[in-house]
Amino acid sequence: MKMVKSLLLGSAAGLVAVTAGQAADLPVKAKPVEYVKVCSLYGAGFYYMPGTDMCIKIGGWVRTEFVYGQVNGSLTWGPFAGNANNIGSTSEAFRARGYITADAREQTAYGTARAYIDVGINTNDAGLQVANLALSSNRAFLQWAGITAGLTQSFYDFYSVPAASYRGGYYPASDTGDPGWFVWGYTAQLGNGLTATISTEARRTTQIINDATFAGVQTGVAGLGTVTPGTYTSAIAGGGAEFPGNGAYGGMQAGDFVGNIRLDQTWGSAQVMAAAHELNPGYYSSTATGGADATPGQGHPGATWGYAVGAGLRLNFPMIAQGDYFQSQVNYTQGALRYLFFTPNTNWGKTEGANETFGVLSDCVYGGFGGTTPATFTTNCQLTTGWGVNASYEHYWTPAVHESVFGGYYAVSYNQGTGSANSMLCLMEGNGVAGTIGSTAVAGAGCNNNWSTDFVGTRLQWDVTKSFYLGVEGIYDHMNSASVTATGVIPAGSPLILGSATNIEPHADVWTISVRMHKDFLP
Repeated sequence: MKMVKSLLLGSAAGLVAVTAGQAADLPVKAKPVEYVKVCSLYGAGFYYMPGTDMCIKIGGWVRTEFVYGQVNGSLTWGPFAGNANNIGSTSEAFRARGYITADAREQTAYGTARAYIDVGINTNDAGLQVANLALSSNRAFLQWAGITAGLTQSFYDFYSVPAASYRGGYYPASDTGDPGWFVWGYTAQLGNGLTATISTEARRTTQIINDATFAGVQTGVAGLGTVTPGTYTSAIAGGGAEFPGNGAYGGMQAGDFVGNIRLDQTWGSAQVMAAAHELNPGYYSSTATGGADATPGQGHPGATWGYAVGAGLRLNFPMIAQGDYFQSQVNYTQGALRYLFFTPNTNWGKTEGANETFGVLSDCVYGGFGGTTPATFTTNCQLTTGWGVNASYEHYWTPAVHESVFGGYYAVSYNQGTGSANSMLCLMEGNGVAGTIGSTAVAGAGCNNNWSTDFVGTRLQWDVTKSFYLGVEGIYDHMNSASVTATGVIPAGSPLILGSATNIEPHADVWTISVRMHKDFLP
């Protein structure tokens, strides 16, 4: 027994000695790993950046689309952006987009400080395999203590086009949500869901038209002051190279001033808003044969201010189905048409064989002779009037399948009479009385540049998961054309002619079908 006990004790002692020797050879124990910590202050997906109190969320999305119909080769500008509708026209188009987003937030003594940015790519093909991969960013802004500054969305906006439709650029709306807009704004929280915001923003321009060409338009020769469907009219030196082609606008002396009062509660939302927009036209033409005149001292109309006012309403209808809601917005403007036609915002036009439908989109029209001698037959900048309404209803057939029905109506009008905006446009379209210009301009018989458009559509979407969906959409667009002559025949050689058109068609109709697949990186 003593021998067995001695063997056991000896074995145990040997094992301890071996283990101690091996332990002496082990490396120093590593420091604990600093695991990522979830930040629940701002919702799903946020985590604390190690070693800081800042929370960050990295996200993004990928989207692919296919469109069929009279799409005019564009998934953004739509069927009335100078659609010549001939053998070269495109009835199908593909597009793919992808964005990476970053949202960083931290607490300060004056509330949350937030920085947000997205960067992505946008590529499309209309059957020509032309390289068109574009890098883009539609958000890069800061928020703190009620201030929002950078590239985000205009505070004038209320009606959300993307919430109801895939092809927002195919019809008018004020929504800047997709491309973004530059703002510096302050929002005051007034309690019970009521807020008030005042903001200075990048000016929204269409174009200012100057009837700078005199002899040229009388004979139907295109010149600086002519009007062409689907383009802008440029009446200042170098204006043809400008983008987005804001015609005879001078430099931005003042951005737009925007304000809104908004109420958000469980039943929905409501907003009233207004914007002030400066129009500072370029110089008058100094010669009877036209020509761009960018020389100081040649005379120009004084700067004037246009405006836009609007109201929006959203009503939730959970009693019909969870998620159901109605939204609408109505706008009225003088001299600030891009608060109605954010995209597309060029002159409208579409042909069908020899028939053409068209509409001029301009914030104001002016004309006359400048020069070193006293200006002759000059006008002020005559503001264009426009109004429009958008509305949509979203219904959930099931928690994963929902459908929106949307529509709207927009109208543009130019004042009438001798020396009016309408008369000067008629002169540039090839149907004005010879020998007149500016304040003496006289429209030809039957020339009326007032026009309108209406549209209706529906979108059906299946939310496969919270971050992945499939959808299909159909849109019907209708346009009531401006007129150029009493007979409906376009004057020979008129710069108004689009493609092979010879006659004005009072109405135009377009159908388009879209299919989309979209996947978010995070819910």
